[in-house]
Amino acid sequence: MDKTHTNYSPAVWYARIVGVVLLLAGILGLIINTSQNAVEPLLGLDVNLTHNFVHLLTGIIGVAIGFYALRHSRMYALVFGVVYTVLAVWGMAEGSNFNPFDLFVRINTADHILHLALGIAGIAAWAMSRDEVNERAV
Repeated sequence: MDKTHTNYSPAVWYARIVGVVLLLAGILGLIINTSQNAVEPLLGLDVNLTHNFVHLLTGIIGVAIGFYALRHSRMYALVFGVVYTVLAVWGMAEGSNFNPFDLFVRINTADHILHLALGIAGIAAWAMSRDEVNERAV
């Protein structure tokens, strides 16, 4: 199969890679910390129970879309790109004690930078991908 096929679009790869990475981050985060009221570092990023579950959920969604529901990969890239970008800008504006919706103890600067990178990559993947995807060949 030709690698320029839409199954290999930037949005599909974004969903696959981000999905797997977030899924692994959620699993590792749960191994490191299951406390809601304290943070533990995971590769320089602060995680707590809610943060770990957010990683698990968004990772599962990314994996499901990236490998099984390819036609939704562009929407995943756009939605997650916008959400991560907004979260990063909001967090950078608030500073190092950023605690959106009072669900996390805090999200640190490294998290903000990672969220910004994921957000920009998602928006770029959306912009560089076409709408039509052949679901048959994964």
